[in-house]
Amino acid sequence: MYHYFVGPLVGAAIGFFTNYIAIRMLFRPHQPKYLMGFHIPFTPGIIPKEKSRIASSIGKAVSENLMNREVLEKSLLSEEMLTKMNAAIDEFVATQSQNDETIEQFARHYLNEEDIDAMRHDVTSGIVKMITGKLQDSRMGDNIAHMATEHALEKTRNSLAGRLGADLLIQPLAQPIEKLMAKHINEILQNNSQQMIQNLVNEESGHLMGMTMSQVVTSHSEQLEKVKNSIFNAYRVIITEHLPRILQDIDISAIIEQRINEMDMAEAEAIILDVMKKELRAIVWLGGLLGGIMGILSVLA
Repeated sequence: MYHYFVGPLVGAAIGFFTNYIAIRMLFRPHQPKYLMGFHIPFTPGIIPKEKSRIASSIGKAVSENLMNREVLEKSLLSEEMLTKMNAAIDEFVATQSQNDETIEQFARHYLNEEDIDAMRHDVTSGIVKMITGKLQDSRMGDNIAHMATEHALEKTRNSLAGRLGADLLIQPLAQPIEKLMAKHINEILQNNSQQMIQNLVNEESGHLMGMTMSQVVTSHSEQLEKVKNSIFNAYRVIITEHLPRILQDIDISAIIEQRINEMDMAEAEAIILDVMKKELRAIVWLGGLLGGIMGILSVLA
């Protein structure tokens, strides 16, 4: 009577424990073992032994199939992603429209005082240099002198003196006066324009940094849609034109391979077992089931 139960139970136990041991031998031992100087077969486990090859294969598979240009571009430019970006921008704008912090206070959440000062200096210096260069161009003084002379002649023609012919007397003097005026204007701009522009830019910079975020959003509401469109266009350009170079520079395959090789085997085992816990447990119990079935068949035979 008992032999009807012993066979299936023994078969189930053998199937269960052989599968359990086989799964454990995938990972353990982590290092090769020796007995009296002889290497013990099946040490280390299959995964520790083939760790480098597995790391290379995983890295290559991920970079070629999961993190390639086509997959990332499709995901990053999907309608869902663009909708999330649009919602995030709208939420940011709505939040800042109620924000009474100044631009400088807001910037301090993300930058320290030195970075803010350096950024302000770089921006103002660039603006001052650009405007000063334009003003110190000799054509600027010539243009100002010419416009001033033309304006004076026009005023004279339309005045009572002009009707009496005074403009005809002034006309021959216009060109020499214009040249002299242009010379002095150019000298003034050469000597004073940089400091003058520096003072103006510093004043405007201080005024701008003192504005609240709500004031900026409210006063530039019409431009916000253009800014949003510019952000989306820049985003699309980065993804479509620069993504291949970015992926090439990052070299995802090499990063994954290096990370796996650097992992301690106990850490790798814990991660794999955690991810595949349910599946590996099913394999163990399936071994017990198959062993039990084989035991039943042997009894019936």
